[in-house]
Amino acid sequence: MTTPRGTDLLHDPRRNKSTAFSAEEREAFGLLGLLPEGIDDLDTQLRRALAQLDGKTTDLERYIYLSQLQDTDETLFYRVLMSDPARFMPIVYTPTVGEACQKFGHLFRRPRGLYLSIRRKGRLREILRNWPERDVRCIVVTSGERILGLGDLGANGMGIPIGKLALYTAAGGVPPQYTLPVLIDAGTNNETLMSDPLYLGLKQTRIPDDELDDFVDEFVAAVEAVFPGALIQFEDWAG
Repeated sequence: MTTPRGTDLLHDPRRNKSTAFSAEEREAFGLLGLLPEGIDDLDTQLRRALAQLDGKTTDLERYIYLSQLQDTDETLFYRVLMSDPARFMPIVYTPTVGEACQKFGHLFRRPRGLYLSIRRKGRLREILRNWPERDVRCIVVTSGERILGLGDLGANGMGIPIGKLALYTAAGGVPPQYTLPVLIDAGTNNETLMSDPLYLGLKQTRIPDDELDDFVDEFVAAVEAVFPGALIQFEDWAG
């Protein structure tokens, strides 16, 4: 795979090193003038990130900061998590992820993962092929119907697969490019969400269980065809 250059490289969270790009890399990848002159090592970047996190007053603010970091520099994101797992795991996953899921549509900045709407029945194999990585080995999927102890959060439940897979990478060493968070959007019975103009999911009541079962069967078959051998974990799934 060809390494992107210039701003394309800086906008690729998997390859971006931001201020840690060496002088040679800046020359080779067209980064001159796109970064400050100072060159950091990863430990210096970590100190800066921790100082910024210390300036936040709530765990939700820290969750938002870490989500933005994950979207821009995955290497630094995971370095932060593993610098103090006891401090940061409860922020990227439970309990803070519960509040983040409740406010997911209001906090949304950038998509992550795949959203499989029941309106796309019959097209799941095609949609899975839209994912940029060809070697997916670990999928966490939820329908958002029973998120932690918070009940039906619909499409807001995407925070659960994202957070769970971040833990698998940080603590389990699973390379992030092998992971895929998935949200099956089967509607929601949460009237508060349906009346929220910032809610990003389908604004309809949930489909019957037998229809959802058929959709899940199609999903599993599509995964077997597109990502053969991938592990599928169903998370916070009602019933």
